[in-house]
Amino acid sequence: MTNTVRYDFNGKHAVVTGGAAGIGQACVQQFVNAGAHVSIWDRDPQALQVAQALHGSKVHTVQVDVSDAASVAQALASSTNYCPHIDILLNSAGITGPNATVVDYPLSEWDRVFAINVRGTLLACQAVVPVMKLAGQGKGIGRIVNIASVAGKEGNPNASAYSASKAAVIGLTKSLGKELALTGITVNCITPAAVRTGMFDQMTQQHIDFMLSKIPMNRFGSVDEIAHLVMWLSSDACSFSTGAAFDISGGRATY
Repeated sequence: MTNTVRYDFNGKHAVVTGGAAGIGQACVQQFVNAGAHVSIWDRDPQALQVAQALHGSKVHTVQVDVSDAASVAQALASSTNYCPHIDILLNSAGITGPNATVVDYPLSEWDRVFAINVRGTLLACQAVVPVMKLAGQGKGIGRIVNIASVAGKEGNPNASAYSASKAAVIGLTKSLGKELALTGITVNCITPAAVRTGMFDQMTQQHIDFMLSKIPMNRFGSVDEIAHLVMWLSSDACSFSTGAAFDISGGRATY
């Protein structure tokens, strides 16, 4: 797919959690192409090294566990040392967890999914929002985009932790968007249908086939298609949408 839309993010600093792989990685590339400086927060040190080598001084990499408050605080300090202001936060870090029925779902895995998908999103927002507010003497313009999922709207069978955690991300987005509505900081999320990334390695083939069967376009989304929507939500053009969930599901979503 050819991208005919051009965004200008020169002078902007974006923080992307989970930015060394999958959707986050595609968004990092788009941000860099548009002139932004990017702080990549990711737990995979080897993937971070690859990203640093690819993008050079346009990116700053930090190994971080988004579910750990101290780790996020250290990442914030490192990123603001690289660039004092933060204009964009993309919460892309996430895991699917195992495929199992609700009655058989391991509690330890349930807690791990929520720690990364929900607590991680919360901690990143708690860390970055005060920095965004400081810009322009409390009148800063910031953009927060959270990666949720159509599973958070519909609830996929045998994926209760993932579905429930993404529903929580949608709710968190709506709450924070309303809280920040008068600050110049917008908060939105996107609800993709399945996108073929490394996360598929965490799923059974049966579950992958089920997800494909639910998409009227009969194909999975691409990371670049998701990234294009993220770019608009991160831009100054997106000025009257906040606390919203944007569908990008190949026709699957019904609301």
